[in-house]
Amino acid sequence: MMDLFAAQDHVIDDGALLLAGHALTDAEPLWQEICAITAQSPFRQMQTPGGKTMSVAMSNCGDAGWVSDRRGYRYDALDPLTGRTWPAMPDLFVTLASDAAERGGFGRFTPDVCLINRYEIGARMALHQDRDEGNFTAPIVSISLGLPAVFLWGGRQRSDRPRKYALTHGDVVVWGGPSRLNFHGVMPVKAGLHPTLGPFRYNLTFRRAAG
Repeated sequence: MMDLFAAQDHVIDDGALLLAGHALTDAEPLWQEICAITAQSPFRQMQTPGGKTMSVAMSNCGDAGWVSDRRGYRYDALDPLTGRTWPAMPDLFVTLASDAAERGGFGRFTPDVCLINRYEIGARMALHQDRDEGNFTAPIVSISLGLPAVFLWGGRQRSDRPRKYALTHGDVVVWGGPSRLNFHGVMPVKAGLHPTLGPFRYNLTFRRAAG
């Protein structure tokens, strides 16, 4: 059964919290920052090490960017598409991520990277762990904008049956501690049209990539 939320904090798991609408008041400036970042480092659909093209288009900002190609998953200081460093992380991004982490029980979180995902209709994210970082003590902060999506929250094993959570514009999910390496993903985004962001869902994922 899918869990639906009122505008309040909801405990997903030990160390994982959904902050409904936490970024809603900053949604417009967040969108403007996304546009500025992707004007410098455009969205692109990366390849998996196995050669498959991801359905989600991606960009990054911060000290490094998460990239994927035939050589594997990793963080790189340079954008392979432009050959330049990734755009700097906006102050608004850092502030929102730090505030959300503190509200989730993780103080003193300063992200050094932000992965920006763009989901078109039908795009999805398979169950996976965020384990390419050099620091697992820091939490993950994930901000949703645009079209709604169904967030899959699994366990420590890929085979664990995931639970489903509805995410809407402005929702934030924070996880760390005992939940830091839980599998998670996103079901295919359903057709729709957001009044500002159009037929897309955007996701900002903040991490500490450095050890």
